[in-house]
Amino acid sequence: MRIEHVAIWTGDLERLKRFYTKYFNCIAGNKYRNESNNFESYFLSFDNSARLELMQMPSIPNNLNDPKIQYEGIIHIAISVGSKENVVKITKKLRSDKYTIVSEPQTTGDGYFESCVLDSDGNRVEITA
Repeated sequence: MRIEHVAIWTGDLERLKRFYTKYFNCIAGNKYRNESNNFESYFLSFDNSARLELMQMPSIPNNLNDPKIQYEGIIHIAISVGSKENVVKITKKLRSDKYTIVSEPQTTGDGYFESCVLDSDGNRVEITA
């Protein structure tokens, strides 16, 4: 068994798609649109076959969680970028592009080399080696 995909609601589908395709080299599939409920989505594919579904529908309310505070439930997605050097490089690029860096590149107590950033919607993304 494996996780096939994880889905994220967004208020700006194109902006969130640009974030993941630019910084994590995802390949975006064709936009899906359901006219009856004004639903739109993209599936983004990573090179290891994992996928991320980005979804938008006007009737979905904004998330009221503060992205800098941890709550129960799903708190982050982790994307492995292959090396410590790539973690540092991507984190620097995100910082220079004015994204919020939650934690700097470091080796954590569980042995991961990672940083944590907020995507364009404020979702936590761990960047791991």
